[in-house]
Amino acid sequence: MSKNKNHATLSEFKWKIVGIFGKLIIDLLFFTTKIEVFGVKKVRSIIRSRKFICVSWHSRLLLPSYLYQGQNGVLLVSQSKDGEIMARILQRQGHETIRGSSTRGGLRAMSKLIRCLKTGQQPGVITPDGPQGPRFKARPGIVVLAKKTGLPILPMAYSARKIKVFSSWDRFIAPYPFTTCRFAMGNPILVPPDADKAEQARCLNQVEQELCRITFDLDRSFGHCID
Repeated sequence: MSKNKNHATLSEFKWKIVGIFGKLIIDLLFFTTKIEVFGVKKVRSIIRSRKFICVSWHSRLLLPSYLYQGQNGVLLVSQSKDGEIMARILQRQGHETIRGSSTRGGLRAMSKLIRCLKTGQQPGVITPDGPQGPRFKARPGIVVLAKKTGLPILPMAYSARKIKVFSSWDRFIAPYPFTTCRFAMGNPILVPPDADKAEQARCLNQVEQELCRITFDLDRSFGHCID
């Protein structure tokens, strides 16, 4: 029993170190960059209300989570090992994480997220193409969440002049130090509380198209075409 307890303590200490150093690396990285922000003015009142759902593609979460650290956003994070790394860093940034995904623990996690967003003053954060893709394809969970909470969906994306594109399924990007980053917010999307299946499908397509629009516009502004 004591051996298992010691192992659990050591494992928890390891994950705390991952969170601390992960946040430190991200802070140092973006401290060296120039960050240009677009599209915030039109949604400033929504952001100030703290009652919204942020959506960002899985590959583009790095800068939004940095910019809004300390805002106590609630994020769905998968129960995988990669998800544990992400969760620890996000928690150090001042966010709350709920563990679950479409492939594992999803219904329970979604129910908890709905309760948090209905009762608290916390923005929700969803990566609608996670945790395993396909890339740039939104899953219907985001529309269900918006319908049940009545909150607007705010698409967010970023790109950078010099980037490292990883070989992961989502083609995750990270900016190089001392480069220029551009962050943009798209048009808010509302899902009617009485939306039927056809209306929900239309809203899902709108979310996907708006996220793709701002993401690809930012990439093209730097001359990128990430296949």
